[in-house]
Amino acid sequence: MTSQLYRWRWLALAALLLAEAMNLFDSTVIPVASPAIRTDLAVSDTALQWLTAGYTLPFALLLITGGRLGDILGRRRVFVAGVLTFVLCSALCACAPNVAVLLAGRALQGASAALIIPQTFGLIRAMFTGTEVAKALGTIGPVMALSALCGPVAGGMLVDANLLGLGWRPVFLLNVPLGLAVLAVSPLILQDRSPARPRLDVGGTLLASLGIGLLVFPLVEGNDTGWPTWTWLSMTLGLGTLVVFARHQRRRIHPLVEPSLFRGKVFPASLISSLLFFTVMNGLLFVLVLFLQLAQHKTPSAAALALLPWSAGLAIGSWTAGAVLVPRFGPKVMRAGLGLVLVGLVGIAVSLTAIPLFVTGIGLGVFTVPFFGNALSGVAPHETGSASGLLNAVQQLGATIGVALLGTVFFRFGMLEAVIIAIVLIVAVLALTIAMIPTRWPLRRSPDRKPHPANSKG
Repeated sequence: MTSQLYRWRWLALAALLLAEAMNLFDSTVIPVASPAIRTDLAVSDTALQWLTAGYTLPFALLLITGGRLGDILGRRRVFVAGVLTFVLCSALCACAPNVAVLLAGRALQGASAALIIPQTFGLIRAMFTGTEVAKALGTIGPVMALSALCGPVAGGMLVDANLLGLGWRPVFLLNVPLGLAVLAVSPLILQDRSPARPRLDVGGTLLASLGIGLLVFPLVEGNDTGWPTWTWLSMTLGLGTLVVFARHQRRRIHPLVEPSLFRGKVFPASLISSLLFFTVMNGLLFVLVLFLQLAQHKTPSAAALALLPWSAGLAIGSWTAGAVLVPRFGPKVMRAGLGLVLVGLVGIAVSLTAIPLFVTGIGLGVFTVPFFGNALSGVAPHETGSASGLLNAVQQLGATIGVALLGTVFFRFGMLEAVIIAIVLIVAVLALTIAMIPTRWPLRRSPDRKPHPANSKG
C-alpha cells in the first residue's frame, strides 16, 4: 500500500499546492471584495479592517503549534482536518447573514489554515526522495507568489460578475469545490509523523502564541491608529515574551521548536532571509496596488491586471530555475534571482512599467524555487514539524511587517521612498545569502529511499 500511495506523489503534491493556493487566495481577496461587503452588510470601517486582521491573527498565532501537531498526530491527519474545517468555514462566510458571523468565519478560516500550511514541507519530504525533494519543494514559492497575485484578479472578476446575484459571496464559495477536490485526493497523500512521537508543549504553545500575538496585533492596527504608544509597548512585550519562549524551549524534553534547528547556519540564515524577503514582497505588492488605485485611478481588478507582467515573469523564472538552473548550479542561483529582483526594483523606482515588473517577477521565481529546499535540506525528520511551523510563521510575520512598514512609508512620504526601503532590504537579503547560505546543498540530506511503512500509520 505504501508504494502504491508513493506512486501518486505528484498528484498528492498538486493537492498540497492547491491547499496552499486557497490560503493565499483568501489572504489577498478581501481588499477587492470589501466595497461590496460594506454595502451588503452595512459594515463599519473598523469591522472591514478586521475581515483581514481576523484571518491573519489566528493564522500567525497557530502556525508553530500546527506544525508540531503534525509531528504528534500525523501530518496527513492534521492536513485533512484543516482542509475540512477550512471548507466548512468558507461556506459559513459565504452564507453569513451579518458581519458578526462573517468575522467569526474568517477567524476560524485563519485557524484552520494554520493546521494546513505547516504540513506541506513534511509531507513532501515523506513522499519524495533524492533530487525530487528539492524539485517538489521548489514548486511552493512560485505557487505562493502567483496565488497572492491572482487572488485580487480572480476576486475582482467574481465580484464584478455578480454570479446569480450573490455579489461578494462567490469569493468564499469558490473554496468549497477547491477544498473538496483536495479532500478527494487526500487518501493519496502519504501519512507521516515524527518517529520520535513528541508531546505537545502546552507552556511553549501559550508563550509562542502570546509573543506572536503581541507582535502581530499592533502591526495590523498601527497604520490605521497612527502608531500610538501602546503599539510600541506591545511589540516590545512581544519580543520579550519570545525571548522567554526561547529559554523555555531549551529546558523542555519535548519542545515546541527543536533547539537543534539552530546549531547549523543554513536554517537560521534562511529564517532571517525569509523574514526580510517576504517583508519586501508583500509590502511592495500592497503599495503597488495602492499606487495604481490612488495615483493612477484604476479599479481594484484593473490594478491587479496591471501587475500581470510580474506574474508572467514569475512563471518564466520559476520554470527556468526548476528545469535548468537549479539542477545545474544548485542553491547559488538564489543570488542571481535576488540580483534580478534588485534590478527590477530599481526600474520600478524609475518608472512603474511592464518591463521592471517582469524582471522583478523573473528574479522572484529564480529565488523562491530553490529557497525552501535549501532551507530544509539540513533538517532531520524529527525536526520537520518545528521547522515548517517556524518557517511559515516567520513568512507570515514578514508579510505583516511589510504591509505595516511600506504602507506607512507610502502614506507618509510616497511610492519612491517605499521602493527605496524595499531595495535596501533586498540588498540585506542578498548580503546574507552570499555570506551564510552555502553554494552547494548541505551534506545532511534525506536518504535516497522510499518512505518506510512504519511512517504510513496513523
